[in-house]
Amino acid sequence: MKELIAYILQFGDLNSQQIDLLSSKAQTMDLQKEDYLVEAGYTFDRVVFVLEGVLRICYYNRKGDEITKYFIDENHLFSNPYPGEPMTEYIQALSPCKLILFSRKDWQILSDTIVGWDNIVHKIFHKGMAEKLERRSSLVSEGATTRYLAFLEHFPTLTNRVPLSHVASYLGITQQSLSRIRKNIR
Repeated sequence: MKELIAYILQFGDLNSQQIDLLSSKAQTMDLQKEDYLVEAGYTFDRVVFVLEGVLRICYYNRKGDEITKYFIDENHLFSNPYPGEPMTEYIQALSPCKLILFSRKDWQILSDTIVGWDNIVHKIFHKGMAEKLERRSSLVSEGATTRYLAFLEHFPTLTNRVPLSHVASYLGITQQSLSRIRKNIR
């Protein structure tokens, strides 16, 4: 819990009573490697903080190929941007994970009770969106080697923690191409 509190305090101040309220609303969850936090077709109305581990967001294209859309590692907060609607993607643990979760109802209680909470949350999600856009922008406009180098820059700890097949999928290249790129940059 101290990791979440330290993370939130980067974006605003909370007094001890507000921290106690935040702690009282938090639930913890462990996921094993390859477990799903949520599957496509189901609603997901939680706010999640990753204490330990790596999650990936993925989906299946029309050909039935599994596509990795994004990775979420430690000290990141996320939620479904479309609460109440069924997910179109899967969120899967790529390693054993420890998560802190809040229900939408409890998150709303925090918003209604803590003065300045909405401003803190806005800053957190704005930072997360900016990071996501920065990480994804190079995937659209750059060559495969440049995309891989950008991946290493943005996710420096992931190459040894996630299967290369997922990295290749995220980069939009084959695993064989990724192996050649990795060999050439060593």
